[in-house]
Amino acid sequence: MNAQELLTEMVNMGVADVFVITGKPLSYKRGNIISARDDQILMPADTHDFIEQIYKLADDRSLDYLIDRGDDDFSFAIKGVSRFRVNTYRQRGTFAAVIRVVSFEMPDPETLSIPPSVLELAELRRGLVLITGPAGSGKTTTLATIIDRINNTRNAHIITLENPIEFLHRHAKSLVSQREVNIDTSSYATALRAALRQSPDVILIGELRDAETISIALTAAETGHLVFSTLHTVGATNTVDRLVDSFSAEQQTQVRMQLSMVLQSVVSQQLVPLLDGGMVPAFEIMHCNNAVRNLIREGRTHQIPSVINTSSEEGMIGMDASLLALYRAGRISYQEMLTRALSPDSLAKLAAS
Repeated sequence: MNAQELLTEMVNMGVADVFVITGKPLSYKRGNIISARDDQILMPADTHDFIEQIYKLADDRSLDYLIDRGDDDFSFAIKGVSRFRVNTYRQRGTFAAVIRVVSFEMPDPETLSIPPSVLELAELRRGLVLITGPAGSGKTTTLATIIDRINNTRNAHIITLENPIEFLHRHAKSLVSQREVNIDTSSYATALRAALRQSPDVILIGELRDAETISIALTAAETGHLVFSTLHTVGATNTVDRLVDSFSAEQQTQVRMQLSMVLQSVVSQQLVPLLDGGMVPAFEIMHCNNAVRNLIREGRTHQIPSVINTSSEEGMIGMDASLLALYRAGRISYQEMLTRALSPDSLAKLAAS
């Protein structure tokens, strides 16, 4: 099984993810459906050989990290075909891989149904912006569209810290430095400290994984930088609580104070299957007005949804309101709407009214 030929075939088919797992045929995800490529069951030797080929395509990357740690993240490109983001791992004593297809071209926000109010976050000059949602919800793609807008409209130094790098940003009006964790730097925290000495205007952090990285990100936002990052949370309330809960009890009051001053917006998204095939994002958009800042500072984050729901004139929208709009437009099913709702019972009543 030739990895380069197979991945080229997958790209031509419009596949989103490729699954290489022992005991099943090579499989792929297109839309929201996982299908087998054929009926040839992969044996341990098949998956090992395929993964070795992938590592060779990735500039002859060493398998040592995968062997020592049990999983590995990296990206590579096949010239004229596409870029790929890879996670390799061991399962049941054999190697496996999930490979995401990433286009060479910057994503088109209109095609992806990214609202203008999200793209307008590129106009901010300082503070912290968080794009949140479950794995595979399109957070990286949304961030790429925002960074691309900054790159094409502002004279700035943009530093991205990613693991791995997915979208390649060519220098336009801005200078763009892209650093990959475990290749260009040892960790997010190390790279973020260094970034503060590299005259950045905009810093993108692939993920806020721990208290140390969060703390440095807050400091960067406090000192006049525009910082973007992601969290695996749904909803502004869960996002703020997750950040605060990352710290010890004696630190949390200070963290709430910092957040109330530097947080600019939280955008949460979920990808929802369309009735006619494909996926569409549903968004919750919270901008930090005075009311939200007070709630964060006072630890009353459970009241944030009320502010969002009454602040549509400020560009805010709740997740459930976004889902309801998609349902009423005939784009998603009633069941999908309720499955992904933050308050399913309340949303069911609204949909019936």
